Amino acid sequence: MDQTTRELIREESPMWTNKEVWEFDQLNEELTFDLLYVEPRKYTTDLWKSKSAHLDSEIRDTIVRTFDHFLDGEELYISNKGQSKLDEKYRTYLMAVMTDVMLEEEVCLNFRTDSDCLVVSIDSKADVIDCKEFFEEFYHLATGFNYDVDTGIPDDETEAELYLTRLQEEFDEKMKNNLGDKYLPGNNDPDTINSK
Repeated sequence: MDQTTRELIREESPMWTNKEVWEFDQLNEELTFDLLYVEPRKYTTDLWKSKSAHLDSEIRDTIVRTFDHFLDGEELYISNKGQSKLDEKYRTYLMAVMTDVMLEEEVCLNFRTDSDCLVVSIDSKADVIDCKEFFEEFYHLATGFNYDVDTGIPDDETEAELYLTRLQEEFDEKMKNNLGDKYLPGNNDPDTINSK
């Protein structure tokens, strides 16, 4: 895991579980941020007035719609709406939301602060171990499914499913022991669990 990311996670720990994010979302239903994609080391405050800016945006929807910017190596600057800077109180929330959005792809992220914004990028150097370590900080199980490395997952589809189910159950039990009621199986939120 990137050293700057590790430091920021340590500063902001404990990270929020999906249940805590969900509870925060219930209390802040209209919460939006200003988002800006920038080439690495090319940030200026003038860019908030450019086409690269997504002002007054819902974080999850914008990330899903604009994921290609990450794949192109751009960094995402996140600030409070209309302020070009982020209140520290939102940092842990945003880190947890961004990680959860990336879970399906098992894409590790780099986090840092710059110009009073939270800056997010894809960790292109992460290996399976980094990926596992990163997602565990956010109480998610990552199997390294999308990496070209032997992860120990059986080739047979039925065996693989049993193996992954057992891994998830063991992980859930470990996290439940560590976090109690803050953790829900698979680090889901109440809406997700109730919809199943």
